[in-house]
Amino acid sequence: MNNNVRPDTMERITTKELADKFIAEQVESVRAQVGDNKVLLALSGGVDSSVVAALLIKAIGKQLVCVHVNHGLMRKGESEQVIEVFGKELDANLIYIDATDRFLDLLKDVAEPEKKRKIIGGEFIKVFDEEAAKLEGIKFLAQGTIYPDILESDGVKAHHNVGGLPEDMEMELVEPVKLLYKDEVRVVGSALGLPDSMVYRQPFPGPGLGVRCLGAITRDRLAALREADAILREEFDKCGLAGKVWQYFIAVPDFKSVGVRDDKRYEGWPAIIRAVNTTDAMTATIEEIPYDVLHKITARITAEVEGINRVLLDLTPKPIGTIECE
Repeated sequence: MNNNVRPDTMERITTKELADKFIAEQVESVRAQVGDNKVLLALSGGVDSSVVAALLIKAIGKQLVCVHVNHGLMRKGESEQVIEVFGKELDANLIYIDATDRFLDLLKDVAEPEKKRKIIGGEFIKVFDEEAAKLEGIKFLAQGTIYPDILESDGVKAHHNVGGLPEDMEMELVEPVKLLYKDEVRVVGSALGLPDSMVYRQPFPGPGLGVRCLGAITRDRLAALREADAILREEFDKCGLAGKVWQYFIAVPDFKSVGVRDDKRYEGWPAIIRAVNTTDAMTATIEEIPYDVLHKITARITAEVEGINRVLLDLTPKPIGTIECE
């Protein structure tokens, strides 16, 4: 039987009971596969890698080595949450690398979106490989592969979490959630006790805020983007839109306009709000945001975020616009 094909008889995991049963089966299966060897996992803080980490901690405890690379392009509070949940609450064997300077130095003056993505992806592999090379006796690599990944790649999956492995590292894959759909992964994550903010986290591109800080990334504009994005997320949480909108974020382009603040000329960047709904990410519709919510978000961003003096709303569906701005 092909291990990468979901059996027709497999029940959709929709309840805690079904999730607990799945977890118990996987714990047994992982222990049988791994024995007393060590397993390495790139823990991004995304839904899939977080659920795999929690599941493996339950199965093999400290035999799992989680590596979290902070590339400096995470949303506000995300790396801190990984350290809090995995390092402290779950007492994971967690290696945290703050590679912010390394990434931002490489990205200096790079404005072309594809080039930015390649630099971020390539450097991530380098940092991860350097850490992996320092570790002894790692025989297995865990990945947060889920069923749609397998369907999209005809059963051959590139190492989407790690990006690639060093030539001389022969590691067997551990992919405990590879037959699950995204909604099932979330149910399993909740059953494992992960916080809702992690389990229901929005899709977030690998290059992170790097593709939302449009043009060449500067530290001041990146900081403004991170703060404005946090305000948007906070206000969506408060008004109940967070659960209804598939993806919402701020993008900040590389141009300034003149405004007035405290009776003085004030040059700043615009913050662009984008909120879309989609079922398959192939097409996307624009979510309607009530005007009172927009006014509140605008007032907060322009008052609280240094360097931003306008708030714009992107009303472009996909097609013609992509979901991300870059």
